[in-house]
Amino acid sequence: VPEVNPEDILKHKGIIANPNCSTIIMVMALKPLYDLARIKRIVVSTYQAVSGAGKEGIDELTDQTKAYSEGREMEAHILPSASLPKHYPIAFNLIPQIDVFLDNLYTKEEMKMINETRKIMHDDEMRITATTVRVPVYRSHSESVNIEFDHDLELKDMAAAIDAFPGVQMMDDPSNQVYPMPLYTSEKYDCFVGRLRRDESNPNTFNLWVVGDQIRKGAALNTLQIAEVMIKNGWLEK
Repeated sequence: VPEVNPEDILKHKGIIANPNCSTIIMVMALKPLYDLARIKRIVVSTYQAVSGAGKEGIDELTDQTKAYSEGREMEAHILPSASLPKHYPIAFNLIPQIDVFLDNLYTKEEMKMINETRKIMHDDEMRITATTVRVPVYRSHSESVNIEFDHDLELKDMAAAIDAFPGVQMMDDPSNQVYPMPLYTSEKYDCFVGRLRRDESNPNTFNLWVVGDQIRKGAALNTLQIAEVMIKNGWLEK
């Protein structure tokens, strides 16, 4: 993720991995905060758009919504994964499974977020747990993130750090009901953070809500930015 760990580009052996879209969106919000205080633990729940499953996911949500409104049976062939034996409608539904389940009862998507975040942030001791959920939204992933730091922070300092970080914007004004929502963050390059507040149940712990277009920053834009960093720094030959 070029804003977070550009130096890791030099570690490649001919292939550079573009991280999972949900991981990218989360670390964009985490990095400016990690620069203020080391993060000890993260609890993240994702609300992932159907476009993460490709055009077929988008088409299925459209078809199922139309079928439901017309009183017809909703047909499901794609989610939670086309390769699985059982499928569920996503229209008017939530599916708490993205990708396959592993032996530890986490899904592959959840373990990607855990392992990739530690790798990108260069912190193998960071404790992370994740629950990933598919929601009936066309585009832009949303994430509820609970973060425990090694010492206390001020909300104003956290907000300022996030807002100053490239590719992230604060969108947080509860008194005027201003917060990020996927309908309004789709087709935008930046990730947006709101609902920043203290966790009243645990010291040095805060909650935030981050939303980003997983097709742009979560995939295509991030790939393009990797290439741009390589060109800018003359790293293509390395």
